[in-house]
Amino acid sequence: MTTYTYSEARQNFASLLEKAKEEGEILIKRKDGSYFVVRPLVTKKSSLDVGGVDIDISSDEIVDIIREVRQRT
Repeated sequence: MTTYTYSEARQNFASLLEKAKEEGEILIKRKDGSYFVVRPLVTKKSSLDVGGVDIDISSDEIVDIIREVRQRT
């Protein structure tokens, strides 16, 4: 685990965040001897969270297709 002083962390904050993303955690040590941990937050996504597909079709055309399918059954 990589440890930065407070001054190093402040001066290199963007690279510190990238390092935390790669390694999982980064320690920051203050002059008074206290330590702090920086780690990425892992968010869980729903399996239903999917991107849309642009099929270039109007809502009227979709309704017509649904009506046609319903008439077949």
